[in-house]
Amino acid sequence: MSSTTDASAGRAQIAARTLRTDRWWLPPLLNVVGLGAWVLYATVRAFMQEWYFVTEYNYLTPFYSPCVSVGCIPEAAHFGRILPDVWWLPYAALTLPFLLLFRLTCYYYRKAYYRSFWLSPPACAVAEPHRRYTGETRFPLLGQNLHRYFFYAAVIISIINTYDAILAFQKGDGSFGLGLGNIILLGNVILLWAYTISCHSCRSIIGGRLNHFSKHPLRYKAWQFVSRLNTKHMQLAWTTLATLAITDFYVMAVSAGWIPDLRIIN
Repeated sequence: MSSTTDASAGRAQIAARTLRTDRWWLPPLLNVVGLGAWVLYATVRAFMQEWYFVTEYNYLTPFYSPCVSVGCIPEAAHFGRILPDVWWLPYAALTLPFLLLFRLTCYYYRKAYYRSFWLSPPACAVAEPHRRYTGETRFPLLGQNLHRYFFYAAVIISIINTYDAILAFQKGDGSFGLGLGNIILLGNVILLWAYTISCHSCRSIIGGRLNHFSKHPLRYKAWQFVSRLNTKHMQLAWTTLATLAITDFYVMAVSAGWIPDLRIIN
């Protein structure tokens, strides 16, 4: 077995892949299972094209928001229907690619899938199987630098999701209503906002290029708030994957008639 270190750097020659004796392989394995399961579920749901809207309570799953396909239920198409109704085109095709790219280029998710799917490296102090390392200087990883622009798109989509959650308090007959679905939709939106604004790009946009925080007290306060959220970015990244799946599954279950919505008011 060849050495995993460079002799010219004056480092010790170690033939073993790693000297770690702990379960360093467990986090990458859990990431593969977790991310793989979520991607599989989200892909199936995005192309299922049914059970995405509860007409009686105005519940629209975030996987289909905004619903802009000709095949969308008219009541679910809050912004019109402009895309053709074909099986290979998701009903929310105008937004899903940007949400995917926002998460794909996220600083935390890069670490997660670089280590788990590409083993680059799988863990600290563990040699990776690749002979060359070019970082994010070549295609397709060069596109990771577009993360800031996908953040702008994510903000717009979060506004749309917020609109959907607020609209759901108005039942299909126009009266006010409150059910478990409203709580789930609202909780999901709040957590999505927390994940979005805890993004490293958001922190840089708010506090970047400021030489004197004292001259910009409002931006400084906002930067402090985002910085505190930023320390929880990893937890929010995973939590929002869970809440998105839970929200979608609940809307699907109610829409399909598997379960009734637990009503609190009306």
